[in-house]
Amino acid sequence: MAVSEFTQHDYDVIARDFADLKEAARKRCANQEELDVVQKAFDFANEAHKGVRRRSGEPYILHPIAVAKIVVSNIGLGYKSIAAALLHDVVEDTDYTVDDIRNLFGEKIASLVDGLTKIKTVLDNEDKAKQKSIQAENFKRILLTLNDDIRVVLIKLADRLHNCRTIEFMPEYKRDKILSETMFIFIPLAHRLGLYEVKSEMEDIWLRYKEPEAFNEITEKINRNITDKEKEIDEFIKPIKEALDRAGFSFEIKKRVKTPYSIWNKIVTKGVTFEQIYDLYAVRIIFDPKPETTETERDQCYHVFSIITGIYKYKSDRVRDWVKHPKNNGYEALHCTVMSHSGIWIEVQIRTKRMNDIAEKGIAAHWAYKKDGFIENDESEMDKWINKVKEIIVNPDVNALELLDIIHNDLTASEIFVFTPKGDQKRIEKGATALDFAYLIHTEIGNKAIAAKVNMKLVPLSYRLKTGDQVEIITAETEKPKREWLQFLKTRKARNEVIDYLKDERQDSIKVGKKMIEEQLAAIGMKLNDSTLQQLLDGYEIFEGKDELYFRVGIGVLKLNNLDQVIHRTAEKNKSWNFPWFRQKNKKEPRFVINDSSDKSHKYVIASCCNPIPGDSVVGFMSDDGTITVHKKTCDVANGIAAKHGDRIVMPQWEHDSQQSFLVRLSLKGFDRLGLINEISRYISFVLSVNMKGIYLNTDNGVFDGYIDLYVHDRDDLEKLIRKLTKTEGIQSVVRTDL
Repeated sequence: MAVSEFTQHDYDVIARDFADLKEAARKRCANQEELDVVQKAFDFANEAHKGVRRRSGEPYILHPIAVAKIVVSNIGLGYKSIAAALLHDVVEDTDYTVDDIRNLFGEKIASLVDGLTKIKTVLDNEDKAKQKSIQAENFKRILLTLNDDIRVVLIKLADRLHNCRTIEFMPEYKRDKILSETMFIFIPLAHRLGLYEVKSEMEDIWLRYKEPEAFNEITEKINRNITDKEKEIDEFIKPIKEALDRAGFSFEIKKRVKTPYSIWNKIVTKGVTFEQIYDLYAVRIIFDPKPETTETERDQCYHVFSIITGIYKYKSDRVRDWVKHPKNNGYEALHCTVMSHSGIWIEVQIRTKRMNDIAEKGIAAHWAYKKDGFIENDESEMDKWINKVKEIIVNPDVNALELLDIIHNDLTASEIFVFTPKGDQKRIEKGATALDFAYLIHTEIGNKAIAAKVNMKLVPLSYRLKTGDQVEIITAETEKPKREWLQFLKTRKARNEVIDYLKDERQDSIKVGKKMIEEQLAAIGMKLNDSTLQQLLDGYEIFEGKDELYFRVGIGVLKLNNLDQVIHRTAEKNKSWNFPWFRQKNKKEPRFVINDSSDKSHKYVIASCCNPIPGDSVVGFMSDDGTITVHKKTCDVANGIAAKHGDRIVMPQWEHDSQQSFLVRLSLKGFDRLGLINEISRYISFVLSVNMKGIYLNTDNGVFDGYIDLYVHDRDDLEKLIRKLTKTEGIQSVVRTDL
């Protein structure tokens, strides 16, 4: 931040932006007194930040104004939160104290500002010697505010969103750190708290900077498609509008298209092309429930559904009933995908006004309706989740790094519905087993479980549950938890219960773990000594010492299937190639050029989780021994590392080398014909002179799908290859996917 005199233009911009905020706040404030508090907070913050500018050159006060506007417009919080957002940087960046805020604005606003100041203090702390992970401690501090006042987290989300909006002014390595933190924790947190608009905007910003080419290409295609299909969608809406009018509904209909990030994510995870995404368009119907009828909100949603499906044919496997079973973030709606008369698939989302408010504003609207008696206490899955997080963060046995992983996994986990023998519905994490369900019901039932009946059939405790299963647990008084259970348990609660029980056998587990490590090391020709032990402790991020390492291995929490990768960071499994070296390009920013320089200051390895190639957007992480691991910027593993160890980020740049080849996978789909596989392999090997490692294609009823693993020099080579293969008769799509 810089200090300089403001110009008249600066003052005009400040006045304009605050006028916009004040107008938004006016609709949210109950009376003039509350609006006066907002005005007072602005006047105080404006004076405190006077003459201070951001990296972009704009007056600093524009940032808290923007955060406050997100707080009121996107999240729907009240005047105290708006005031706290305006004041959130005053204590950290000026000579004013929390006591000053308390004296002027009262205890609650002061406590919100204090919580935000503490978060920022940890985030900006660059003293690496004090903490193993600055980011992990920061997120623990953020989550600890859930114990105090969740509005601190909501204002922090608004602050992070505005920082993302202005992230272009950051150096690239800081930008990458902030975006990785955002994807790892803040985006899932916004999703869990029901803040759809905040989440979607942060996702699109993440993609714009992580994969700019993909973002621009998808955005251009969206814009072209909207222009082409606008009239068709209007024609699609017309009969729905007429039918709902006849049925006496008061409603509005909104058009929307999938966001660039959601399209990109589907392309990457499903291995499809843009053209193969059939639910690109959506129509949202928001109606006011009829007060004069005995039908419930839910019944009226089904009534609207029956009207729509009476006009258009719907895809039965694409019906999503979140009215009967709301998402764990409080989201309620009925979704269906129907075929328009012009032949395009369109998703229809059916919501009441209340459901839409909760979908748009998340937890703030959820609590507002709950306060007014619209929501029963036992229906609040969001409240249950917040209470669960509170239990985790106050656990003295959970360090910051573990907490970060626990919360990330919990935030991103999908859920299924299962039933007890009496028909009671229970939510449980997708992938959970019958034994996880036993521990969900009661610890003692889990501890004494020997088998289960699922849908009246006997199954082992390791059986993976599916939505709709009815589960009965069979127990025996003599049974007790076993170490092997940790091999298949999925939920954190169940695993913790077993680990706690096994702690009584800790010394035996330590001996078992040490022996297992010695055997695994011997298998790769190494011995357990001080050097290898330290590499294992660092590699598995265990800071409590060797006994904890042995214990975790002994009880099965820590698997050793990647032990050779941890020990040999530059081994073949990490896709290294002859120890090329990095050359530092700019001392101000940790940026390195990948080349064959004789300056052997840094070794690098290509991460096997994402296998980047020259031309990909990449990020690097420097280990203690100077080795740099190179990942794609969009790699989930890289986002996790950057979120926990942002101080290790370096920015590598590819330097062209026509002699080097990199392994990639292309997934193919199409219509089978005689000799197609031979034609594809001959074309790749002889016509294009590309070396193939392997090919797997499966055919069924005239349709084929599969993949080819091959070596290319860079991304340009790969894209040329994809274009040429796509033109081959019978091939419908060619997409790069993970190995």
